[in-house]
Order: sequence, then structure tokens, then C-alpha cells
Amino acid sequence: MKSVDAHLAEILATVRPLAPLELELEQALGATLAEEVSSPVPLPPFDNSAMDGYAVRAADITDLPVRLPVIDDVAAGSHELRAVGPGHAVRIMTGAPVPAGADAVVPVEWTDGGTVTVTIDRPVQEGNAIRRAGEDVQAGEVVLKTGTVIGAAQLGIIAGVGRRRVLARPRPRVVVISTGAELVEPGGQLAPGQIWDSNSFTLTAAVRETGAEGFRAGSVGDDPAVLLDRLDTHLVRADAIITSGGVSMGAYEPVKEALSPLGTVRFEKVAMQPGMPQGFGVLGEDEVPIFALPGNPVSSYVSFVLFVRPALAKMRGLPSGLPEAVTAYVTGPLRSPAGRRSYLRGVLASDGTVSPVHGQGSHQLAALALANALIVVPEDVTEVPGGAEVEVIRL
Repeated sequence: MKSVDAHLAEILATVRPLAPLELELEQALGATLAEEVSSPVPLPPFDNSAMDGYAVRAADITDLPVRLPVIDDVAAGSHELRAVGPGHAVRIMTGAPVPAGADAVVPVEWTDGGTVTVTIDRPVQEGNAIRRAGEDVQAGEVVLKTGTVIGAAQLGIIAGVGRRRVLARPRPRVVVISTGAELVEPGGQLAPGQIWDSNSFTLTAAVRETGAEGFRAGSVGDDPAVLLDRLDTHLVRADAIITSGGVSMGAYEPVKEALSPLGTVRFEKVAMQPGMPQGFGVLGEDEVPIFALPGNPVSSYVSFVLFVRPALAKMRGLPSGLPEAVTAYVTGPLRSPAGRRSYLRGVLASDGTVSPVHGQGSHQLAALALANALIVVPEDVTEVPGGAEVEVIRL
């Protein structure tokens, strides 16, 4: 059987980062920067008030309380030139430019709030409540580096330096299809021998959790021709495709029957549990990657974590590889088949221990829903005693 590491290496050698596009700000959330973003001007671009209050000369606020005439008002967005002379004050609002001559802002809470004259009863230091030009960003300074994922804060600074669009790798568009004649849409009535389709919902959600765009294309039965038609329909909008089911050794395996003759998708056994049957390759002229995952719910999800998630990271222009593992102490003994790397579902606690959940079968989706980690047991280990140190992948 093929090792987990070798299968992932083949996948990562095949998938390519998506080409950068000029994205409008409204479409840039979750994309990965393909350029540095710098500011053409200092931020803030001018000295401005951090509070509602009064712009004054700090030297005038000595013998308290002091009363000063209020000679003007300055609102945020004002572009008129104003000045404060000795012994005067200007009422100022948050974000408004500081008048020439003023070197401090007295918060309105330290005053009587007067509009003709103002009484100030607390001392003020030079520079108080003034945001200096360039104290956040200097003109020409790089604010975001290439490879940064654009979140809400990053989107804010891109807009804040005046950019309307940015060069970035878009979020991969991933189409998810379940296979199996036994599958019924949730909410529908089950006939004998049928089950509700959970895989397409689980995998589409998992795609979105990675930062990619997930499109659930529902399920198809066991007819390879129907599957090929469905794949052909979705290839035009997909950067990657995920199928679940139809990859094992038995009869009625529509994914293998449909894709094996193409010669661009390989079906192999990977030395892991759960998730031994795996398929991977490319489709169409654009060589769209397709991940043919096993049909058991836990098997397909674990396969996604190990293989699809790193591939989507590479497509986004991010570091890729096996999921990062931490160490923990297992609370009970573990068993694993020889020659396979096991990924047992567990609950990782804040005290550094991990407890295997009850129900490790590849079909036991409820047990997976209780877990927050995968306990890794290497291929050459068949038994792990309670209290032993193990590697754990956070979910």
C-alpha cells in the first residue's frame, strides 16, 4: 500500500496555486495577496483630534480653573485652515484636523462644555488626545506582505490606504458530489435500504472552513455515465472537485468505473485507517484536480483533513503539508492494525490529555461530531498504553 506521506506528496506535486487576479474589495475577502500593499500617504494624513473637546495651547492651562474664549468650531472632514492663538480655544470633534498653534486637546469631560467660553479644571500635557500624522503608517510603508490572507482587518487597511482593488489569488471554487444509489436528500423520506446524504454537507462545510468556496452538487446514483455528465457540467466553474463513495473494490463503484478509463485519475490503497481507498487525478483541458474520497463519513472527512485541506492551501498560495500535530498524553490504551497509520477520534483537553471517543468505526459520524482531534498512531505501532505520549491533529 502507498504511504500517507507519498500520497500527499503526489497531490501537492500536481496541484498549482491559482493565478492572481485583480479583485475588487468586495470580492477580496479570503483571497491571498499576490503583491505588497503600501500606503501612498502617511496615516493619519494629518494631525487630528482623538476626542471631542477643545484644541488649546498647553501653556495656557496653568492656573486652574482657567476660562478661555471659544473662537471657532472644527468638525471632522473640515478643510478650512484654522488657528489657535495664545489664550484661546477652538471646539473640536473627533477626527477633525488640529488647528495651527494648538498642541493639545482637552476632552470635553474635563470642561463645562461651553460654546462661547469654556472652563477647564484639569491640567493638560502637550500632545494630549492628538493623533499625529504618520503615527500609524509612514508614506511608502508596506502595510501588507505578499502571501497574506485577506481578512476583515486586512481588507480595512487596503481600503484605508486608498486601494479600490488588489492583486490576489482568489478562493478556490470546489464542487462536492456524493455518490450512491442509497442516498436521499435530508428532509426526504427513507425507503428500505436508504440513508440520508451527510457527506456532501460535511465536505462542503469543510471546504468553506478552509477559506475556499464550496458548492454542493448533491448526489448521484451508481450510473457512471450520470456521474460523468455531472462532472462535465461542473468542470467549467470548478478549481477542484471532491467526490465521496464509489472508490472501493466491490461492484457498483461509479467513480472508479467512470474515471479509470480516462487515464488521468489513479485509484490506490493508502496505508491508513480510516480511509484506505483513495483516488486522485486531474480532469479536462485545465487539469482540474479531483479528489475521489471513500464513502464512509469518517473516512471521507479524515481524508479531507489529510489530503484536500493541504491541497487547497497550496492553491491559495499558502504553506502546505501534513496538518500540524501537537503532543498529548492519551488517557486510555489504543489499538491499531499493523502497517497502517491510524487516525483515531479523540477529545483534546486543556490539561494536555486526549481521550479517545467511544465509537471508532468509519461509519460513526456521531462520534466524529464529539471529537476535536485525531490521535495519530504510526504504521509500526499496534498498541499504545494509557498515559503514553501521542501526536494529535486538532480539528
